[in-house]
Amino acid sequence: MKNLHIYLLFFLFLTLSAGIKLHGQTNISNKQLFDNRKTADSLLNSGTKYQDAGQFPEAMVLFEKSLKIYQSFKDQKGVGNVLNKIATTYYYQGNYAKALAYYTNSKEICEKIDFKKGVSSALNNIGAVHYYLGNYPKALEFYNQAIKIQKKIGDKKIIAATTQNIGGIYIDIKDYSNAMIYSQKANTIYKELKDSVGISHNLNAAGKIYMMQKQYSKAYNHLSQALAIADTIGDEQKKIEALYNLGELFNIQGDYTKSLSYYNRCLKLSQKINSLQYTGTSEVAIGSILTQLGKNTTAIKKCKKGLGIAENLGAISLKKEACKCLYEAYKSSGNATEALNFYEKSNAYNDSLQSEETSNKILNMEFQKALLMDSIAYVNKEHKIELKHKEEVQKKETQRNVIIISLGFILLIVIALWNRLNYVRKSREALKIEKDRSEKLLLNILPEEIAEELKEKGFVNARDFNLVSILFTDFKSFTQTAEKMSPKDLVEEINVCFKAFDLISDKHKIEKIKTIGDSYMAAGGIPNPNEDSLKDIVLAGLEMQEFMIERKIQNSITNKPAFEMRLGIHAGPIVAGIVGVKKFQYDVWGDTVNTASRVESNGMAGKVNISESLYNLIKHEECFLFQYRGNIYAKGKGEINMYFVEKNVFFVDKKNVFIDKIHV
Repeated sequence: MKNLHIYLLFFLFLTLSAGIKLHGQTNISNKQLFDNRKTADSLLNSGTKYQDAGQFPEAMVLFEKSLKIYQSFKDQKGVGNVLNKIATTYYYQGNYAKALAYYTNSKEICEKIDFKKGVSSALNNIGAVHYYLGNYPKALEFYNQAIKIQKKIGDKKIIAATTQNIGGIYIDIKDYSNAMIYSQKANTIYKELKDSVGISHNLNAAGKIYMMQKQYSKAYNHLSQALAIADTIGDEQKKIEALYNLGELFNIQGDYTKSLSYYNRCLKLSQKINSLQYTGTSEVAIGSILTQLGKNTTAIKKCKKGLGIAENLGAISLKKEACKCLYEAYKSSGNATEALNFYEKSNAYNDSLQSEETSNKILNMEFQKALLMDSIAYVNKEHKIELKHKEEVQKKETQRNVIIISLGFILLIVIALWNRLNYVRKSREALKIEKDRSEKLLLNILPEEIAEELKEKGFVNARDFNLVSILFTDFKSFTQTAEKMSPKDLVEEINVCFKAFDLISDKHKIEKIKTIGDSYMAAGGIPNPNEDSLKDIVLAGLEMQEFMIERKIQNSITNKPAFEMRLGIHAGPIVAGIVGVKKFQYDVWGDTVNTASRVESNGMAGKVNISESLYNLIKHEECFLFQYRGNIYAKGKGEINMYFVEKNVFFVDKKNVFIDKIHV
């Protein structure tokens, strides 16, 4: 379980207000201003103590009182510090949307007054929220921004903490070599500064690395030291982290008695300070061990508690673990019905589509298709009527001119000819405008090469492509989210997302195929094969996910519903062309399309999921990082090896300029 990672509380202590020159109103004396600041500082310090002790409601009351006082005499540094504290309180209670909103507000205020420590603290904490949510590229982006500021102001403690945070990301992606490098860099600074809090956290992180590498003796050594230091300094959060890791260490080694002892201590302390993250994780961990020991009834109670907390937090990984625990417990107790129920939930948690939602998608697909075809038919009909009307007008004008010529004088004949020529010029201009409109409409529906072939021959020959990449997107829990929105807001939200996808597709030179309800389909390498199309479509997919994540954060700040999205990509041979003689559409067919759809449906919200065949084609690209997911069952396709792909923020851009790395 990820938490507000590596020394977050230390950052918050560094941002206490000090030494601001106040310009109060004329009716407030200097003594009153001094007393107000003293009161606000005292409330802030007291709230911090409650927060450290896990008494979050009491801390929040004191922070809000302090905030009002700082705002009353416009102490922006104090306001920025309090917002940072409030954000941290929301984080520990599992409200990540509000935490992110308050951290962002704190950063903006500190930037306005050029309070560099406050800005770097907020950036680091924003990175920590993205880290917990599993968005490692975003987390690294904010960590790097924070560390650049920290180097300028020369604060070694903050540099060490952010360096430790980056090492934590490497632990989660199982790159233990790099994780240890960053951990040792941070540890060097902590020892130089004799910072016992930092040393404790560093020992805990190093212990986890050794545990993952199966060096259990070293892991126990480091984790025990971390727990002893945390106990000495009275840091409850650090104690929880060390206790949980020790429970995990003995669980891996099969020593369930010791493992339960540490897990139970972790649970008791988590409940004491209301840490929902570790409360839920500890409940599930204890339930899993009790199942191994044959205590199924107690195990079921524990895992159900953990599942309830996971659902409140929206933690997908914990929900999957809780369902897996319940499956094992019910299976062991002989309750096959409940076991099957939780087995299916565990395996299918990434795909939240229900039968009702699927039905609605089919209806939406048919509606959108009919709407598009009707619109095209209406435009064509109106265009034909207008052309016919112009032909009739032209015919009448011609007759009128003939009469004028036959009855008039030479001067009138010249004038009539001039009018005729002027009319023809205007008609040609009008026809050109209409032709351009028709061309634009056609190019919005078909690729340029296909449109030209259709105009020239009246039909398009189907073509085989040996290697095309197919991208599918799909909004998770579309029906449930849509029910919270008015029809107008729903259409507007979908339109905002798909307009963004269209721009991203154009940017990366991939071809939009169609939208099907709340699903978006695009292809790379058609109609003109392109050697960079495989890389470009993955970059487009990553940018689409980044847009959706940013969109959700923006909506959460204004309390608006937002969608989460799955995205899958597969590459292989396809057939492309147009069928029918009216209401035509450029489309693709083949097993590659079906497989791409299955890769998408087996993906995870916020991630780009790719098949093994695409991975083998792009694994040499240094701009990507890959995470192997294993052999996953796909309906109608059997088992498929799948990978998550992310941007490698440490590698070069197209100009071969390296991105700055962290140096202590």
